[in-house]
Amino acid sequence: MTTHSHADVPTAHASRYLQQLAKHWAHKFPVEFTPAAGRIELPMGVCRLSASDHALRIDLDGGEGADMARFRQVVADHLQRFGHRETLAFDWKS
Repeated sequence: MTTHSHADVPTAHASRYLQQLAKHWAHKFPVEFTPAAGRIELPMGVCRLSASDHALRIDLDGGEGADMARFRQVVADHLQRFGHRETLAFDWKS
């Protein structure tokens, strides 16, 4: 059983943040990405990202027993560090 969570984060810099996060984790985890979409396989589950002109879409699929609150927090914390010049709003939904 997987657990799913997603957020649409309003930002004009979605592609930049997607690429920064993918490159950041590429040395530790399996990562695939383009400027428009990315997939990161983390120990907690899979993080999929898609960038538009106005938002970064984040889809998290946790494995069985995944701590989704922690998964959301880890991804949000990393993206907020990359987006330190703006306040990113994460409105997570299951």
